[in-house]
Amino acid sequence: MNSATNERGERNGGKTADPGRVIDRIVVSLWESIDELERLQPENTRFFRVTIFGSARITSTDEMYGRVRETAASLARMGCDIVTGGGPGLMAAANEGAKLGDPTGRIRSIGLTIDLPHIEEGPNPFLDRVTAHRTFFSRLHHFVRMSEAFIVFPGGIGTALESFMVWQLVQVGMLRTRPVVFVGEHWRGLLDWMRGTMVPEGYIASKDLDLVRLVEDPREAVAILAEAKRAFEARRPGAARARAPRQEPAEPAVSPKDTLAAVAGGA
Repeated sequence: MNSATNERGERNGGKTADPGRVIDRIVVSLWESIDELERLQPENTRFFRVTIFGSARITSTDEMYGRVRETAASLARMGCDIVTGGGPGLMAAANEGAKLGDPTGRIRSIGLTIDLPHIEEGPNPFLDRVTAHRTFFSRLHHFVRMSEAFIVFPGGIGTALESFMVWQLVQVGMLRTRPVVFVGEHWRGLLDWMRGTMVPEGYIASKDLDLVRLVEDPREAVAILAEAKRAFEARRPGAARARAPRQEPAEPAVSPKDTLAAVAGGA
């Protein structure tokens, strides 16, 4: 006669445990602890941070590299911290632009790197602050926690993954007042396909496509974020104060359980 398995996946008084269930229980407990810690943070942040997503494969001689660098420099001159994945390509361009746009050093150039097996790229040399992640999920959650706006430049699967996770969080209402701006013809075909296929077949609503912006010129993205930053400062008067001396703020709390549920649920 087989003994029953209890809710902890244990048999025969705890002599045998289902490793999968034990791991699941530990993971849930871990995220609950992180959620509780985040609830201790102040609701508001002082600094307007912009995450820039884009390909790691673009070289510094490419025209797109220069466009991203200048976009980040313009945002830095506006008083925006710049957040990227901290790697090469367009990530390096954005971090370099943050440095060029604010030679005083009051703007932060931030990299959230990922440890990838068999790929040795390391952080780019334009970073003031690096946080190394071992999983894509923790890194994606960190992007969301840190950022008040997102610009998506041309990229591949990783860039699409990052931008679509943010888009979904906006779609289900877990992120509000945080613009998501796609830049360039690179994304037009994808968005046109979504409008022509996913909407008619009922997989998304047409209003879901209105949650993001598509612009041709990066200067249009800068203008959109300038407006968002003014609204941010109106909601949070402390954000408009002088930035020196600078103290790192608490980051806006988005529940990791909510983020996990949204990504897993596929709204």
